Amino acid sequence: MSYEYFSYLYDELMDEAPYDQWLEFFEKQKCKYLPNAKRIMDLACGTGEVTLRLHERGYHVVGVDLSEEMLSVAQNKAFQKGFHIPFYHQDMAQLEGLEGFDAVVIFCDSLNYLMSEKQVRSTFHRVYNALRDEGLFIFDVHSPHKITNGFMNRTFAFNGDKISYIWNSFPFEHPLSVEHELTFFVYDEETDQYERFDELHKQRTFEMWQYKKWVEEAGFKIHSITGDFTDLPANENHDRIFFTLQK
Repeated sequence: MSYEYFSYLYDELMDEAPYDQWLEFFEKQKCKYLPNAKRIMDLACGTGEVTLRLHERGYHVVGVDLSEEMLSVAQNKAFQKGFHIPFYHQDMAQLEGLEGFDAVVIFCDSLNYLMSEKQVRSTFHRVYNALRDEGLFIFDVHSPHKITNGFMNRTFAFNGDKISYIWNSFPFEHPLSVEHELTFFVYDEETDQYERFDELHKQRTFEMWQYKKWVEEAGFKIHSITGDFTDLPANENHDRIFFTLQK
């Protein structure tokens, strides 16, 4: 998956993303199960929006992501704010060398970018090893309902002053997977023209019972499986499923 251009457009396109809700969900779960948690890993941190918010609230946070371009954006934002946040370039399914964390989070459905069961299960084991005893692991994923009814065979469009896009989504080769074809038109002030960029992204989810089985196999205790930023038990109509786990 290429983020060469997408990473620099990402924040503008995601300016209405519920980052504060992810942070509030984390802090609510942390207060329930590990109130003294301070050392946090933001895994698949992207451009660092959650990472920076965690830092601003006094956590000792590190960001980890597979995309060097995304990390470059995150590091630049941290530098501009005068924050000293370590960022690491790693694949979440091959995470290594980072240990002793009070909590690990994978938000913004980032886990859905893993295409295979093997990668997901490996990620769960790697996260388990990165946590201290009783450490928390919190993540969210798209539900099967969201993938099949919210994305497949749908077209989305946005027309802004400096950025416009057309986003087509199609079924991909795996069960509960989708392929996003994105075409961006970005305004260049120097040429007074729009430049076109194309990106291809793939996402896949699994049934809730599969995630449940795999996190238990990795050694985690399940505290809750909830839907759409609420405390309600997840069901087939929720778009986003949250798992709160403890080592």
